[in-house]
Amino acid sequence: MFCYQCEQTMGGTGCTKVGACGKNEDIQSLQDILLYGLKGIAAYAYHARELGYKNEEVDAFMHEALFETITNVSFDLNQHLQYVLKCGQMNLKIMELLDKAHTEKFGNPLPTKVYTGTKAGPGILVTGHDLLDLYELLKQSEGKGVNIYTHSEMLPAHGYPELKKFKHLVGNYGGAWQEQRKEFHAFSGAILATTNCVLIPPENSYLDRLFTTGVTGITGATHIEKRDFSGLIQKAKSLPPLPEMPGKTIMTGFHHTAILKLADKIINLVKTGKIKRFFLIGGCDGAKPGRNYYTQFAEKVPTDCIILTLACGKYRFNKLDFGDIEGIPRLIDIGQCNNAYSGIQVALALSKIFNSSINELPLSFVLSWFEQKAVAILLTLLYLGVKNIRIGPSLPAFISPNILSILEEKFDLKLITTPDNDLADILK
Repeated sequence: MFCYQCEQTMGGTGCTKVGACGKNEDIQSLQDILLYGLKGIAAYAYHARELGYKNEEVDAFMHEALFETITNVSFDLNQHLQYVLKCGQMNLKIMELLDKAHTEKFGNPLPTKVYTGTKAGPGILVTGHDLLDLYELLKQSEGKGVNIYTHSEMLPAHGYPELKKFKHLVGNYGGAWQEQRKEFHAFSGAILATTNCVLIPPENSYLDRLFTTGVTGITGATHIEKRDFSGLIQKAKSLPPLPEMPGKTIMTGFHHTAILKLADKIINLVKTGKIKRFFLIGGCDGAKPGRNYYTQFAEKVPTDCIILTLACGKYRFNKLDFGDIEGIPRLIDIGQCNNAYSGIQVALALSKIFNSSINELPLSFVLSWFEQKAVAILLTLLYLGVKNIRIGPSLPAFISPNILSILEEKFDLKLITTPDNDLADILK
């Protein structure tokens, strides 16, 4: 890249020369963090708008923050830090709005068992995040002999009452987004991608049965306009039927309203020492080596601890059997990435109940990052003053050494090491 203010070629994180514009890698780093956070907010805002909800304060902040980064009107480090934290505040507002949009349209999610095998007959696999797309597909395909399966971040859809009432929403197929090429190739039915967590199909694979909708697009795939899924349904019926294949049963749907109904029992188990700690292990999954850390970490969590999880990071371990503590599942799937709002609400409720700050609770955050929504959620946690968060598997390239030092000093932000070392540090 090229810094037009300094007229210098920029390195990986930005301009490293302080020139007439006063720009340096730390300002560039904060602007990149802010831009990633804004992209995350925009994704949540888009889904909320599709359901008829918007927040003018969030929209105004996005315009203001974009002006701040694009025009380079300020090179004050502290001012940029404040913008980054305010981005976290605005992300909290938009996640709250999207949660309201989803629950008012589809009801409060309930803990639900989800089948991971396939049933004999035509099938459609739905990936992405857009619950409205899934809802419209379920309505249009009802009674037409086609089974609907969720994939990746669509798994939590099974917990919403207005979605789970459709009997042909039969299960969840596959795992995280990065396994698409293998899993989509093996799935003989039609496939619908509702958001851009979608990979370009390999040559001579499933492109002829891949459909996209909304802002999602893949060259060569069939794009659906105005949520008219008739062509998708017809395609699914024309394809070879899926075989009957056995699978495990997993749980999802632990919205904060469902978890808080168990609050009295959970509090008693904490007070009697039967639950020692909560671990929130979640975030974005990816194919980069080192992400098996999260599987190993979850497996090593002591049996007197509860694992909360959300987003597609849970696919590293959500099919493992963790058992329960007197009826409370040791693995609690809160939902999609935007359901980080539910995780925050649980933490705030526990903080109020135990009359302590979030940082004083027996609660640890171990997060995997990959894309913009993960950055936005991390900024929300920092805005709330949450400390001792561990992130991995590697540091985002756009965080400069000096900005990392600031985050380490102010928030005790840590990069993951090994499961054994990190667990020992947390539990000491």
